[in-house]
Amino acid sequence: MLAAWTEEPATSGRRSPCAGDLRRCLDDQKAASLREGSPALKERLRDLQALKGAVLAYRDRFVDAVSADFGHRSRQETSYLDILPVVTTIGYLQRNLARWMRPESRRVAFHFRPGRARVAYQPLGVVGIISPWNYPIVLALTPLATALAAGNRVMLKPSEVTPRTSELLAAMLDEVFPAERVAVVTGDASVAATFANLPFDHLIFTGSTSVGRAVMRAASDNLVPVTLELGGKSPAIVERGTSLRRAAHGIAFGKLANAGQTCIAPDYVLVAQEEVEGFTAAFRREVERFYPQIATNPDYATIVNDRHHARLRGLLDDARAKGGLVQEIGSRDDGRPPLHPRTFLPTLVTRPTDAMSLMQEEIFGPILPIVPYATLDEAIAFVNARARPLALYFFGSKGRAQAEVLARTISGNVTVNDTLLHYAQDDLPFGGVGASGMGAYHGHEGFKALSHARGIFVQPRLNASDVVRPPFRALFERVIAHLLR
Repeated sequence: MLAAWTEEPATSGRRSPCAGDLRRCLDDQKAASLREGSPALKERLRDLQALKGAVLAYRDRFVDAVSADFGHRSRQETSYLDILPVVTTIGYLQRNLARWMRPESRRVAFHFRPGRARVAYQPLGVVGIISPWNYPIVLALTPLATALAAGNRVMLKPSEVTPRTSELLAAMLDEVFPAERVAVVTGDASVAATFANLPFDHLIFTGSTSVGRAVMRAASDNLVPVTLELGGKSPAIVERGTSLRRAAHGIAFGKLANAGQTCIAPDYVLVAQEEVEGFTAAFRREVERFYPQIATNPDYATIVNDRHHARLRGLLDDARAKGGLVQEIGSRDDGRPPLHPRTFLPTLVTRPTDAMSLMQEEIFGPILPIVPYATLDEAIAFVNARARPLALYFFGSKGRAQAEVLARTISGNVTVNDTLLHYAQDDLPFGGVGASGMGAYHGHEGFKALSHARGIFVQPRLNASDVVRPPFRALFERVIAHLLR
């Protein structure tokens, strides 16, 4: 199984408190969970507040670490996309947790009354989290906060691709929580493979589809339930006749945030065939609006490492070789180099075909194929002919076209007339479907996913249950006849 995990080199030098004996670390947490039982509301709120305070205190250090790991990423982008969502999510959990923790009364059938039924949500125990490199703070700490809100203990394996950020996460969490509550495991792909094989009570993985398959296989050996957030090729459909400026504005934002290294970035855009040229021009204008002189603009992030940079170059070479028209945006006329060697300029690809690699795999970078369509039915069929995506975007009016797209496609989540923003809605579940993942860890659904919904029936002292128990008499026959009528 290890081959599936070797996407990146080992770069982390920190020795985790669990290093060399991950199973012992897990056993310690499970023993503490059994010994101390389900934490009360007050304790959970205290943990969440401590986590929020630590994130705010570490903000400047996180900004510097992420930028160093990427080569360059702006302070503003890290603050807005990686730190702010953690803080707002914790606030949302704090406001709703008391209500979520209350047992829910459930209906009792007439012939079982006056018995009472309820559902109590109790912690699962120990939740394992494997988080990715592209948003190394929010994609580690959002599931962590949700797991703590549900009363669980957590073992976190952050990505080795962003070693400075992972080390800082470990230092912060070691400072805030005892290892029996939250433990951070750093290391290379072999450590991640061992981690996925542990008998957690639940395992959350965010990353590529190929590694997601390996995670699910590993978890299945121990019957560990999984939440997988995997990505895929998320489409944007632009309705014929809609504002191309508005569509280009939203798509440029979603495609170029973090230089396209976003699991829910629009992967390709479907545009009416007679509007492709107009959309291309509008997209160029919006890129210049967001990032003037983008090659040296400090607001624009770099590609995380040389391997991913070379992979993106390979996608463009393949597209050119197979007849695609490749149009780079923002090249410098004076020949001076960009801000960083791994700065990858936004690139449009028209005339894409299914034979091209960039139409077969998730791009995960600032390359945008533009696919023309003749009819809306054709655009919907194009989406449905591919694996179900993590996100879908529609730009157009509130009318038949929007209703058709929403009714006839299946995706993780949808944003209409913008991109990415469904992720920021704390009260919406977030997750994939089919090849883009399973389960959700946001919102109330996230709390439920990381809790055991325990059904409880209470039989009062005075009840009529003996009527339907042996020895069976005439009254039994009358009762059963009534119930089966």
